Amino acid sequence: VIVGAGTVRSDDPSLTVRLVEGPDPLRVVLGHAPDAALVHPALELDGDLRVVLDELGERGCVQVLVEGGATVAGDFHRAGLVDRYVIYLAPTLLGGNDGRPLFAGPGAATLSAAWSGQVTSVTRLGPDLRIELSPPASGLQNQPENAAFRRPERKWAGAGA
Repeated sequence: VIVGAGTVRSDDPSLTVRLVEGPDPLRVVLGHAPDAALVHPALELDGDLRVVLDELGERGCVQVLVEGGATVAGDFHRAGLVDRYVIYLAPTLLGGNDGRPLFAGPGAATLSAAWSGQVTSVTRLGPDLRIELSPPASGLQNQPENAAFRRPERKWAGAGA
């Protein structure tokens, strides 16, 4: 499970398995987690996300869950490193300029420049929806800032969010 140091500082997650039997996942913090954080013991990594995923692959990780906030999610999204998106949607509308974005960083200036994926699953969970999306086979598309992007050859399998 990957989170950013900002998520650790603001939410102090434990990132442990609680609802099913099984071992806790390897906890990875991008950056430095405070010494007293619940996430410890955690692997703290910095740098290029492809290098981070290669390091995790060398440690035997074949799948990752990116559970970070908007900054980490946006970084993985823009790098084209997401194989599956899982989004939970509540029937609650928030307005204003101070809302939290799904992805931090630059967004598409027009609808025609926006990222477009494929809906693979929609599940009702009480009043909420769980929506799964897959990216287009070519990775990020129609993003001017990523016009030269090509989906990388991966040394790992199953990196997803």
